[in-house]
Amino acid sequence: MALNIISNFAANVAHRNLTRSDMEMTDSLSKLSSGTRVVSAKDDAASLAIGSRLQSEINALRQAQVNAGQAVSMLQVADGAMARAHDILMRLKTLAVQAGSGQLSGTERSMLNTEYQQLVSEIDRLAQDTEFNGNQLANGSIAADRTNATAFEVVDGMQAISFIGAFETTGTATNATISYDETGQTFTVSAFEDSATVATSFTGTVSSDVHDGTVMTTGTVVTLSNSATTAKIDLLINTAWDVDGAHADGTLGLSGSSTTSFTYKVGTGTSATADEISVTLSSISASALGLTSTNVSNAAQADAASVAITSAVDALNVARADLGAAQNRLEFSAANIATTLENTEAARSNLLDLDIAAEMSRLTSKQILTQAGVAMLAQANQTPQNLLRLFQ
Repeated sequence: MALNIISNFAANVAHRNLTRSDMEMTDSLSKLSSGTRVVSAKDDAASLAIGSRLQSEINALRQAQVNAGQAVSMLQVADGAMARAHDILMRLKTLAVQAGSGQLSGTERSMLNTEYQQLVSEIDRLAQDTEFNGNQLANGSIAADRTNATAFEVVDGMQAISFIGAFETTGTATNATISYDETGQTFTVSAFEDSATVATSFTGTVSSDVHDGTVMTTGTVVTLSNSATTAKIDLLINTAWDVDGAHADGTLGLSGSSTTSFTYKVGTGTSATADEISVTLSSISASALGLTSTNVSNAAQADAASVAITSAVDALNVARADLGAAQNRLEFSAANIATTLENTEAARSNLLDLDIAAEMSRLTSKQILTQAGVAMLAQANQTPQNLLRLFQ
């Protein structure tokens, strides 16, 4: 090759190799700093695509694991309430057997009945008060049914029927009948003052600013209002409502179930059979257990109460067995999620995670090549200066 000063071939070659070594060293540094083998799609597009899907699956599985854990906690709360209800039933059985014995007088049975009724009320309180994150667990579910209904009274399931506005002059009504006109979508309420035959009528619609009445549980207030008047009617449901009562056409009523269901997402898809677990919790209210009308005021009533309590114990045991089965299923589901999460994480790691030891070896090699490239480029840049000696 001719000696010249216009083109420095050796410097060009050294510069090209130095640039490549520096790029490879920078790429190695970026992988080491991020801890991943695939920093961008140019590194491995296929692995990046598969790894991204696996990461999405991992995130969803982690949340499903949390869902399963919270579901178990939720059912444990319900089981705790049922356990206390079982303890109360044991005491009720003792009182019923005691009251059924002939050595007691009516006065003593009256004392026993006082405790009996208090404990029945406590069962109802347990049913109403047992909740998880605002969801009632042991009181069933009650929903509004606007096409089928029946007349209802305060004593039959309404904690209170309050008349507001123009109704205040009529005092407190002891019962009311509500009918619903599907064509006009209006309610007509007939309030009877102390069971008198003269009714105060009111026609209105469900107040949208209070509650639309589509879904209700015990303790919910449904307000009926009419835009033409300030009069309103508040309906407050209590635990005595007969959710299985007969309904007549043409009137408004409340229908529902003595059970309530929850669906827990324990998978990453949308399949109801593969990714969800549904659990039905039975109500433990006195009404659901068949204890509402029982008492131990005399020997005959005590014997009848004893039979009813035995049936209530059986019903409660069935409810707890169903709940326990659901808890076991959820725990196995959580264990399966943990195994799946572990294996999916391993698969993602094989695709995307960086082998630190191997990459450090490559980085060291690129650093040496970069240093050598800098030295050789310096030497190549000195070569044209040797030609100056020819001019001496």
